[in-house]
Amino acid sequence: MANTETALKEATTIIDGAIGAALVDYTSGMALGTVGGGKELDLNVAAAGNTDVVRAKVRTMEMLGLNEEIEDILITLGSQYHLIRLMRGRGSNGLFLYLALDKERANLAMARHQLRKIENELEV
Repeated sequence: MANTETALKEATTIIDGAIGAALVDYTSGMALGTVGGGKELDLNVAAAGNTDVVRAKVRTMEMLGLNEEIEDILITLGSQYHLIRLMRGRGSNGLFLYLALDKERANLAMARHQLRKIENELEV
């Protein structure tokens, strides 16, 4: 099992095109850990903003009566992918992994697969 820092470092090193990664508590909007981002992307701002995205989607699913779990949410920009993966499992309710990718260097299918693997190995 990996801790938060190790898991986020793994996400930014093994996933091609990774710009930055964060573990976020969507009940508070706070990033519990971040790696990368830099001048290109303020991960704390991204964590807070994407919390609103997750809350809106969860609320919409409830209103629609959908009895499904959200695996991930993809936001496609001109030059980036923003991938939000809601965490499941013991002790991880209310958390999501956030990954920003350079669209030209990333393989989205592989990034989703690798982020799922990182989630499974992460101990919160």
